[in-house]
Amino acid sequence: MQFDFLFKRPARSTATGDSLTVGSRQVQLLFVRNPRARRYVLRLRADGVARVTVPRGGSQTEALRFAERNRSWLAQQVEKLANRPKGRREWPIGTEILLRGDAVKIEADTNGKSGTVRLGSETIRVPTTEGDLRRLIEHHLRNLAAKEFPARVFELAAPHQLPVKRVTVRNQRTRWGSCSRRGTISLNWRLIQAPPFVRDYLIFHELAHLREMNHSPRFWREVETLCPDYLTAEKWLRGNSNLLH
Repeated sequence: MQFDFLFKRPARSTATGDSLTVGSRQVQLLFVRNPRARRYVLRLRADGVARVTVPRGGSQTEALRFAERNRSWLAQQVEKLANRPKGRREWPIGTEILLRGDAVKIEADTNGKSGTVRLGSETIRVPTTEGDLRRLIEHHLRNLAAKEFPARVFELAAPHQLPVKRVTVRNQRTRWGSCSRRGTISLNWRLIQAPPFVRDYLIFHELAHLREMNHSPRFWREVETLCPDYLTAEKWLRGNSNLLH
């Protein structure tokens, strides 16, 4: 999973044609023009191809430079992809996952209710406690996020008079959130698994886009004003993003 606001400081690399040298590997580059895009975006696909979105008015030459500047980040993603276990991990009783930053186990209800399981303080109805419970638990967590996130966004936006029009909770596969020019904030439901300070940082990140629709130095100054300790949250994400799935 890739998040375009976690790019690291540029590093030197060499590029040849449609590929980029990343460590000992040659990573194929796919340049895709998107007239609705506002910035260059780099994403490593599941097949190992690095997709570079070229915004309106952008060029393939600058897209190549953008990919090259973010070679260190790409190297990390290539390594994660190579070490990723095949298939989705099942969640039977006893599986430990994150909920609001805490490691909690999926447990059979101790009150003798065969149709429910517990996840921390959450009680989840299930047809059976046998086998893989992942789909049902993820559905519950997504509903939980949809209930909690909108109120939190408006709560954080109000003191700064940021004009949020609408909040949606989505099953985003390549980013934690997004912000539209019309004032719609979209958040990934998986943030319900992150600590509250990380969730709040990512909300502030999207709120900052209401003033700066880019990732310029001015944007990051805005983020720091809204969330002075944002680097701590980014550090947590870099070390734990693989646990939010």
